[in-house]
Amino acid sequence: MTYCVGIMTRQGLVMASDSRTNAGYDQVNVCRKMHTFVEPGERVFVVLNSGSLSVSQSVMTLLRADFDQGRGLASAATLYDAARIIGDQVRRVSELDRTALERDEYRFNVHFLIGGQVKGHPPDLYMVYPQGNPLCATEDSPYLQIGECKYGRPILDRGVRFEHTTLEEAAKYALISLDSTMRSNVTVGPPIDLVAYKADELQITQHRRFHDKDPDLQGIHQQWEQALRKAVLELPAIRLTSPDRSLLRFAPEDG
Repeated sequence: MTYCVGIMTRQGLVMASDSRTNAGYDQVNVCRKMHTFVEPGERVFVVLNSGSLSVSQSVMTLLRADFDQGRGLASAATLYDAARIIGDQVRRVSELDRTALERDEYRFNVHFLIGGQVKGHPPDLYMVYPQGNPLCATEDSPYLQIGECKYGRPILDRGVRFEHTTLEEAAKYALISLDSTMRSNVTVGPPIDLVAYKADELQITQHRRFHDKDPDLQGIHQQWEQALRKAVLELPAIRLTSPDRSLLRFAPEDG
């Protein structure tokens, strides 16, 4: 399992992913799920993947080979075109592998996030489904997730706003979202890759990989948990009705 998230704000994009591909009592595998395609001054693409590792690796191999030869993502005129190019390669791999996979009861399961910018256009963010079709983030829904989404979604829903969230705040929301997911699901884990892309830079200047014992990652984890507990303690007392219809009130002294 995995968890990847992309956040789009007025200032730019934040893309983040975990690196765990298999978790169990005997084995934990790590594989990078963030891939960058950059022509400085012309285009920047950050691609995240979830789902079948063999399928996603095949798609990424095809994308990289084309990019290095000036084709595919290297020639995409917009982010939409780039998302469509990824979808085309997903379909190509589907034609190669889907029948054999499904014959042995393996689902053809792969999702991608692509965020970035082509010169002359604003930054954008898309999800690409296993069928190859893309979905675009919007100002009203300025983030997209793939993989194990449910644990990290509430903080994004409550906090991220396209117009008002800064790039630094978006990076914090992404890390908290990943931390919440790792706290609740062992199949998601570090290292965490994070890119903060400022609009119109057209190069990647802010990137970091957080390992398990990274002091900043541990600090975020500890402070977030402490802040949550403090916030709960400061909530108003809950008023409940007893069986005789008298009011009961939970208060700190009730234990």
